[in-house]
Amino acid sequence: MQIGLLWFDDDKQRPAAEKIAQAARRYREKFGRAPTVCFVNPSEPIESERVGNVVVRTLRTVLPHHFWIGVEERVESLPEAA
Repeated sequence: MQIGLLWFDDDKQRPAAEKIAQAARRYREKFGRAPTVCFVNPSEPIESERVGNVVVRTLRTVLPHHFWIGVEERVESLPEAA
């Protein structure tokens, strides 16, 4: 992901899926396209591996209560050396 939106929400009353959905709406408003992936801290209680069309993945470098959301870049394989 080259461009992302870092969303913070520490409200313990709201489920993570709702927080991710809100972050996804803001991402669409700001960048004009829908996000495809959201990285969260492994300690975040995640109910599902997907929220709408957004795949949820854990990443230790994302701080607790933060949601790093954006479009996943596909890396094309490099040609083998001859």
